[in-house]
Amino acid sequence: MSKKRILIISITLVFLIVIVAALVSRNGGDNVIQVQTAKVEKQRVVETVSATGRIQPKTQVKISADVAAKITQLEVEEGDWVEKGQFLVQLDREKFLAVVERSEANVRSAEADARLAKENMLRVEKDYERTRGLFDRNLESQATLDQMHAAYQVEKARHQSALELVEQARALLKQAQDDLSKTTIYAPMAGTISSLNKEVGEIALGSQFQEDVILIISDLGGMEALVDVDENDIVSVALGDSAKIEVDALPDLVYTGVVTEIASSAKISGQGSVDQKTDFEVEITIINPGDQLRPGMTASSDIITDIQEDALAIPIQSVAVRTPAQLKKMEPSGEGDVAIADDSASLTYTPDKDGFVEVVFVVDDKSVIAKQVVTGIQSETLIEIKDGLKEDDEIVTGNYRAISQDLRNGSKITIQNAMARQ
Repeated sequence: MSKKRILIISITLVFLIVIVAALVSRNGGDNVIQVQTAKVEKQRVVETVSATGRIQPKTQVKISADVAAKITQLEVEEGDWVEKGQFLVQLDREKFLAVVERSEANVRSAEADARLAKENMLRVEKDYERTRGLFDRNLESQATLDQMHAAYQVEKARHQSALELVEQARALLKQAQDDLSKTTIYAPMAGTISSLNKEVGEIALGSQFQEDVILIISDLGGMEALVDVDENDIVSVALGDSAKIEVDALPDLVYTGVVTEIASSAKISGQGSVDQKTDFEVEITIINPGDQLRPGMTASSDIITDIQEDALAIPIQSVAVRTPAQLKKMEPSGEGDVAIADDSASLTYTPDKDGFVEVVFVVDDKSVIAKQVVTGIQSETLIEIKDGLKEDDEIVTGNYRAISQDLRNGSKITIQNAMARQ
């Protein structure tokens, strides 16, 4: 490429840049802001609270051994259906059977000792009665009578002690028999084996030491979503609220549910760190869960906390926040927009406790007026306007920079709608 051609291209680019800069400077001098607008209308607004969690059966039972022993027989597999009372697990019985036999022998020995003590008591009682008869006829001394009475009281006490030892031996036998019976485990309810954690030959530690779940029986016909709701949202959630539930594993299905339980205490994670989070567990009973849901599936839910069927509503992004100083009416001057005094009632504002005002910019010919609004519930896209606007008002809905930063009272606008005004 020749030096002359390069020079021509460079001059052309410089010329274009100067033209663009001049146009931008001209538009900036006019302070005309390009916006999109829409009419205020009545719409259905649905306020929701989003939460995530997992799917679990509404009713499930964790089966653990009450005694520690080796598993010798396991008659079920994961996914099997079991009936209430059906045999599930057999633990090694030998040790417990030996304890029962030893306890039975102890009972027999205690009962024999009690019979012997009773015989001795009866014999000494007869001797005491005979001595007392002789004493009444002045044929025996007081000392002898006292000695026989004391002997009788000793044997009576021995008999009572022997009876108590019998009761203790019987109690130990009962406990041993109970431990032996716990080596055989039956289903406490009808349901599906949703989790199987042990195999034959493994040791069941026994729940008296720690939770050592052998298997879980679940009623898969009644499922629920257990979700965590942020502490800022939990005050909006109430029992009976309806919800939509989506499951990651089943992307084409949307389930409906009802809030049936709300935790009364918080669950705190990351305590003491910058990631600390406070949530409350909420149970949502799923209506018509079908047969595809499985315990442990990840779920997300939108809990419907309020519905306004015929609310005056606008897009959420149309509501801006300003300070009263930022809402002074603007008038163009030779050097740009300047604030001027305005005593009209329509331009008076009542800030909140933090000194801010919620406003919506209403189109007034080729400029805008910031009107203070009172908002209500909101959905993902709409927000209810309780006061400050009326139906068919034309409001600014975009762009985001214009609404959030640029627009003020009296700002000049040009509308970029598909059917923009001429």
